[in-house]
Amino acid sequence: MNHIALLAPGIVGVVATFGTLLIHALPLSTTVNFIRSEQRLGRVGVGFWLDARIVARSMSYALVAHLVEIGLWAVLFMICGEFVDFRGAYYHSAVNYTSLGYGDIIMSPHWRLLGPLETADGMLLFGVSTAMIFAVIQRLVEARFADLRE
Repeated sequence: MNHIALLAPGIVGVVATFGTLLIHALPLSTTVNFIRSEQRLGRVGVGFWLDARIVARSMSYALVAHLVEIGLWAVLFMICGEFVDFRGAYYHSAVNYTSLGYGDIIMSPHWRLLGPLETADGMLLFGVSTAMIFAVIQRLVEARFADLRE
C-alpha cells in the first residue's frame, strides 16, 4: 500500500504558497500605481477604449503573475525530483494550479499532496486577481457615471 506523505509536502506547499503570495503582491501594487497614474492623467472613466485598455493592462499584470507562479511550483516539483524537464513540470503545475485536473500525470505518493496544495493556492490567487480586476472596473464605472457614486 502506498502511503501519502504529509510533512515534507506540507512544508514545501506552505513555502510555495508564501512565495506565490509575494509574487502576486507585485501586480497588485503595480495595478494600484497604474490606476493612480491614469487617474492623475485624467484617463480614468473618460471613454470605453481607454477604460478597456486599463482593464486589459490590469488583467495582463495578473496573468503574468499566474504564469510565474505556475513556474515556481514547477521548479519546486523538479527540486523534489518529480520531473527532469521543466516543460513537463510546468504542464503538470498548470493543470494543478488552474484546478483543471486532467490526472494524466500523477506524482509519486511521497509528493502527491503537492497537487491539491497547489490547486488551493491557485484558486485563492485567482480570487485575488478577480477582486483586483473587479476593483479596477468598479473604479472606472464610478469615475465615468456620476449617478453610480455613493
